[in-house]
Amino acid sequence: MKTSLYALAALTAISIPHIALADDHLDAAATALTSDTIAYDFVEGITTEVGPRQAGTEAEKRGRDWAVAWLKANGFANVADEPFEMPTWVPGKNPSAEIVSPFPQPFVIAPLGNSVSTEPEGITAEVVEFGNVAELRAAPDGSLAGKIAYISHSMTPTQDGSQYGFAGPARWVGAGIAAGKGAVATVIKSVGTDYHRNPHTGGTSFRGVEATPAGALSLPDAANLERMFDRANGQPITMKLVLTPRDLGVTTSGNVVGEIVGRDPALPPVLLACHLDSWWNGTGAFDDGAGCGIVAAAAKHASRDGQPLRTIRVLFAGAEEVGLFGSIEYSKAHLDEPIAVALESDFGADRIWRFESNFRDTNPDLHAKIAASIARFGVADSSIVATGGADINIARDQKTAIIDLQQDGTRYFDLHHTPDDTLDKIDPVQLRQNVAVWTEVARILANEPGAIKP
Repeated sequence: MKTSLYALAALTAISIPHIALADDHLDAAATALTSDTIAYDFVEGITTEVGPRQAGTEAEKRGRDWAVAWLKANGFANVADEPFEMPTWVPGKNPSAEIVSPFPQPFVIAPLGNSVSTEPEGITAEVVEFGNVAELRAAPDGSLAGKIAYISHSMTPTQDGSQYGFAGPARWVGAGIAAGKGAVATVIKSVGTDYHRNPHTGGTSFRGVEATPAGALSLPDAANLERMFDRANGQPITMKLVLTPRDLGVTTSGNVVGEIVGRDPALPPVLLACHLDSWWNGTGAFDDGAGCGIVAAAAKHASRDGQPLRTIRVLFAGAEEVGLFGSIEYSKAHLDEPIAVALESDFGADRIWRFESNFRDTNPDLHAKIAASIARFGVADSSIVATGGADINIARDQKTAIIDLQQDGTRYFDLHHTPDDTLDKIDPVQLRQNVAVWTEVARILANEPGAIKP
């Protein structure tokens, strides 16, 4: 394990620029680039000692307890677990998809969040192919009665992750649309870019229709199914589908918070966010243990040379994967407590390449100061207006300042929501580059005396 990590680090090191120390305040960020251990300590610890952290379950509670203890041990103040109630879905066991005819063979499948059970005996039905969600929408009402809908897409890797918005509807809304047209179940091509035999799970929705069983095939199995359609010559393709998820009713999740307390409590704090929960099928290293490690490490490094002017608050949101419950509940609970600026890390652990804010025009000096300070880490400025990640609803609700530090997402959707989301996929060199950039941004923001307004 250690040998492979060091080898990967050596291969990646050439992509990280050498950092010259221009003045004393760069010490913390530059040191983080070369020697931070805090972020890796967090993600290694939580994936080893807790593992998967499905929202609303006992495992997520153990993750929150672990995070509370870790924050306290690392010197954070005002550490708390802020509980909230939420509906909880669990995936069941032993999902399977099997082509019965005309080309009998098993496939690998994972249930999608919010789907219902086929019951252990399963469902056997004809499969109808759709190339994308638009084709499914165009199908006549009632045309899928008694059938299983299959939905494909053509997602490709991109640095900015923009193809997720293109392919995501196959999962987000496909099953609900199919159910509305009479389908007894839905299977989709996993929303991902790898070709491992690992299905990508994730949530789906059934707005206005009764929920049905829904699952995601691994990409190789989806490709195989599409080849079957190509050569079946009109002969029906029949699948037996077994999915056994359950609804546990209302259970408890929670948000974990901690602070590096600033010198001036009258100034609104800087909010650094991530999410602590994960899906059941991976250990949540990339999504989003690494993000929590990055923001916590940055808060520590940004205060290394003395107490910052503003408080730096970290938010480890709960139940993000199953509906952004933690972000919504945090905003409800703290809406009357102004924050100065918010930013989130939730796109893996690969290097940051672009900086965006929503105050480039309204606060150009601060935007320019940040852009210039992190250019040395290989981060480009941008005129794109930051909108923030899923876990900082409070910033949008308060209409306050937002920063996006965009990570390289080229391989993110190889791992996203799969069993491959494990610690060994994290490149320590790129992880430290994230910490260095976040440290410098957090240091500047936490010592900004003026209003930080969009």
